[in-house]
Amino acid sequence: MQFQQLQYFVAVAEARHFTRAADLVHVAQPSLSQQIKALERELGADLFLRARGNITLTAAGEALLPLARRILADAETARHEVQELVQLRAGRVRLGATPSVCTGLLPDVLRAFHDRYPGVRLLIEEGGSHDLVRELARGALDLALVVLPLPSPSPALTTVELLREDLVVVSSPEAPRPGAGRRAVQVAELEGERLVMFRHGYDLRELTVAACRAEGFEPDFAVEGGEMDAVLGFVRAGLGVAVVPRMVAARSGRGLRVTPLAPPGLHRTIALAHRSDVAPPRAARELQRMLLER
Repeated sequence: MQFQQLQYFVAVAEARHFTRAADLVHVAQPSLSQQIKALERELGADLFLRARGNITLTAAGEALLPLARRILADAETARHEVQELVQLRAGRVRLGATPSVCTGLLPDVLRAFHDRYPGVRLLIEEGGSHDLVRELARGALDLALVVLPLPSPSPALTTVELLREDLVVVSSPEAPRPGAGRRAVQVAELEGERLVMFRHGYDLRELTVAACRAEGFEPDFAVEGGEMDAVLGFVRAGLGVAVVPRMVAARSGRGLRVTPLAPPGLHRTIALAHRSDVAPPRAARELQRMLLER
């Protein structure tokens, strides 16, 4: 049984005339008649009683008609749903990002995407780069914003560098300025400062600890284990200083003093990643374009 045969059957059942039905479905009348006969052979029953100038449904035809109409209606619904997705009036994007990227980079881009495609759902998952790479590999995410270099390089992923961002030191305005009050602080001058540190698995934690060790000292943690919002809150409360991305510091509002790191400073590279073996969905590709063009 073919979909086209059901279209022709319904057309004849509604027009009660083979030639008029052929005109309705834009096919030659002999072709339509052949397809109806093929459908009857497939079903093992006549669907129409054919008398000159009078076409009526048999009992088999009466039984098939509501089912055929439902199948055609479901097909039209499926076509409409797919067109909605293709034209970005519906669908979803599953985007993974590190928490600091969610705070700094994403709000403006996601607002612009939502304004343009309000019917597309945005599902955001926060996590460290290691966790996001794993979620991408198992197909749970369409795209992910990760910090390079990846903790474990994967040939199954394609990464495109998005931005290179400076890191800065944030502190409470009521606390002494780090680095003996100078306008910029060296990483080595963080020795003796009490740091508010992110949880294990956080890219910024690993980067900051590695930079301190490269200067020959172990960082002193006043408090550790928080996410970005918690770390900034602890700094505002005067518990210590933290190393955060400049974009995050700029968005964090009042209650924080921002001190640049002196050259060569610290930086991180943010990349957009997706699976190499599967093309992202249409909506995800559009978000990818907006991120790359931001």
